[in-house]
Amino acid sequence: MKSLPVKDPDGADHRSPARYLLWLLRVQWRSSAAGALLGVIWMLSQALMPAAIGRAIGDGIVAKDERALLAWGGVLLALGVVQAVTGVLRHRSAVYNWLAAAYRTLQLVTRQATRLGGTLPKRLSAGEVVSVGLSDVSHIGDTLDIVARGSGAIVAIVVVAGILLSTSPPLGLIVLVGVPLILALAAPLLRPYRDRELEHRELVGELSTHATDVVAGLRVLRGIGGEALFSGRYRAESQRVRAAGVAAARAETRLSGAEVLLPGLLIALVTWGGARFAVNGTIGVGELVAFYGYAVFLIVPLKTLGEAAGKITKGLVAAGRVTTLLNLDPELPDTGTARPDADADLIDLESGLVVRPGRFTAVAAAEPRDAQALADRLGRWTPGEVDFGGAALHDVADVRKRILVAVNEDRLFSGTLAACLAPDGDPEADRAVLESAIHAACAEDVVASSGLDAHVAEAGREFSGGQQQRLRLARALAADPDVLVLVEPTSAVDAHTEARIADRLGPARAGRATVVCTTSPLMLDRADHVAFVQDGRVVAEGAHRDLVKTEPRYAATVTRGEAAEAAERTET
Repeated sequence: MKSLPVKDPDGADHRSPARYLLWLLRVQWRSSAAGALLGVIWMLSQALMPAAIGRAIGDGIVAKDERALLAWGGVLLALGVVQAVTGVLRHRSAVYNWLAAAYRTLQLVTRQATRLGGTLPKRLSAGEVVSVGLSDVSHIGDTLDIVARGSGAIVAIVVVAGILLSTSPPLGLIVLVGVPLILALAAPLLRPYRDRELEHRELVGELSTHATDVVAGLRVLRGIGGEALFSGRYRAESQRVRAAGVAAARAETRLSGAEVLLPGLLIALVTWGGARFAVNGTIGVGELVAFYGYAVFLIVPLKTLGEAAGKITKGLVAAGRVTTLLNLDPELPDTGTARPDADADLIDLESGLVVRPGRFTAVAAAEPRDAQALADRLGRWTPGEVDFGGAALHDVADVRKRILVAVNEDRLFSGTLAACLAPDGDPEADRAVLESAIHAACAEDVVASSGLDAHVAEAGREFSGGQQQRLRLARALAADPDVLVLVEPTSAVDAHTEARIADRLGPARAGRATVVCTTSPLMLDRADHVAFVQDGRVVAEGAHRDLVKTEPRYAATVTRGEAAEAAERTET
């Protein structure tokens, strides 16, 4: 058995939910085929037991032939051993298929979420993505799991029908006609079940999104007295989810009831027909016992087919969610091929900003939105006329690796602190780089108090706002991109810490291009070059101290920013 997860999957067919499930079967064809074969043998060993019992009674007990009784008893024992062994192996194979399908789906979804970047939250809610990982992968795994038993069920029904036809054509015809009839009668129940399941799935995704939003803003909600209002809304929405779940459960119950009732009617008809033939002398006592055994056995494969219908229905709904995510394209896909030198200038033609390698450039904007828009263009998160070494930025390859934009909305990931901060999540790749980044971000006290091996909760909730900001800065510095764009990287720290970060940032980025969007005088004073942006354009450039003296608009912006930051820190 192979280890899981496998290497990153590729070539997924996400044109439709059914094609995606078929693709999973294709890439797992060996294990799926093995599971199906084991399922067939496992089910056939049970299907042949009534025949062995019937022959033991007819040829052994009724005929008083001890050797025949022992022989057929041995056959029954062998069938039991085959059933036990293949049952264990089939279950093992089914679990592997379930896990392989679930892991492949998670890998594809995770890779796609990374590729989409900022496009993902605009196109899908957080709850939808969370629901894919929590429930949809499970339903997709169930679909792969049922293949083995479903294959065995179909083969077993055909074999039993063949045995009955050879022994008693009327009973065989009852099975051959009855099974398709049962499936036809149960088919109308599948569509309502699918619709109810789809509605419930959508509401669960919406509720997960609202729960994520409430938890993320809980501190703010409590501060403004809005916790009760939002908890009431969440309660009302959860009741809608409950009602949708009950409706889906009712549809599933009707389907489950049909799985029991319809096969039961068929079994009753087979038993009744076999009893009449036994009374008329058409068949013997052993054959009557065998026919009753067949009738009872048919409950298992017919119920399995009903279960397969339900799981495949759920799997199609879940695969629909997955394919919706996989079909999304980034708003600005990274498809360029140009590779300018690392020491090339980065020029934002819209604003006139020139970012030179080896220079610590600060951008002070009269309006914060202008600074954010400039950062988004430099990182190619939004369209813009940006030149990188003589090539348009949209033609440059590996933009996300070469130009890193770090904002305060970035999140810390769960896991060890070292893995959270290290480039590519590998803290052992270059420990010296990581330690240097932590020092430059003045995060030594945070690391010392918890340790690099400490576990970080989701979004780094155990850290204060200032500690999170310093850790995010350390992570950005450790990545060491050609161009690093920081947006207000010190807004949540005290003045003394900010001064140390300002002093260390330039040396830490020596030889690389660094852009800091800020109005903090401490950061501006340490910058090699300051660009003042007003109405989206660079209107003044130079050293901070020179601009304060010669540019009144710049001085007003910086003073206002200093006063606002001081007031905010005082309130905090």
